[in-house]
Amino acid sequence: MSMAAIEFKDVKKSFVKGDGTVQHVLDGVNFSIPSGKTTVIAGGSGQGKSVTLKLILRLMDVDSGQIIIDGDDITRVRGKKLESLRTRFGVLFQGAALFDSLSVFENIALPLRERTSKSEQEISQLVSESLAQFELTGHEGKYPAQLSGGMQKRVGLARAMQLHPSIMLFDEPTTGLDPVMTREIYHLFARTQALFGFTSIIVSHDIPKVFNLADQVIILDRGRMDIFARPEEIQWSEKEHIKDFVKTAMGEIYQSRLVEK
Repeated sequence: MSMAAIEFKDVKKSFVKGDGTVQHVLDGVNFSIPSGKTTVIAGGSGQGKSVTLKLILRLMDVDSGQIIIDGDDITRVRGKKLESLRTRFGVLFQGAALFDSLSVFENIALPLRERTSKSEQEISQLVSESLAQFELTGHEGKYPAQLSGGMQKRVGLARAMQLHPSIMLFDEPTTGLDPVMTREIYHLFARTQALFGFTSIIVSHDIPKVFNLADQVIILDRGRMDIFARPEEIQWSEKEHIKDFVKTAMGEIYQSRLVEK
């Protein structure tokens, strides 16, 4: 059994709506993210998927509870300790979040220039290696606006990997991509994780295709979390809200695969 890279312990997070009612996004949830594996977080719109990532990064504070990251409770740390914890993460945002005024090369080099004392020669060598690894060689002088959506994702992932994070967070990483490019990006994620061995957390609405990457699936619904060791197990849940999720989002794909075997 893999050790936990992240643990949520009795975590609560609520928001007050405009009409004064309270939405319990996370209502005392407990779960673990296994180290070196891929966990997919799914659920309907507004159920707290992206909020969960923000809590992990401490971009948002919990109401109560603990979030343990490699033995440290990120909800309690401040200052340099918090910054040190954050360096363990790489993040690929929904829109890749590239700097439009920087070339591909400069976007990828940015973390090395900001967070390390490496020489320009060393940075150039590392970026060149990343360009080759992510099939970007020849595009280093281009700017984000000159790239396709899939190429922008590659640049974003290459940049995120420069500091060799132990945990990668993907927030709706295939939004706006066509099915062929989505499949290519998922293959790229799998190859990159196999190479670097990082823990992967993917928030996605791309159900059920993203489940092909998953070692564990977490489904959020009205403050609750249901955890499945394998995507196929979701199909057989007796819980009504999971049955509704299966009906609207998954169809028969995993059931059919099991039957065919």
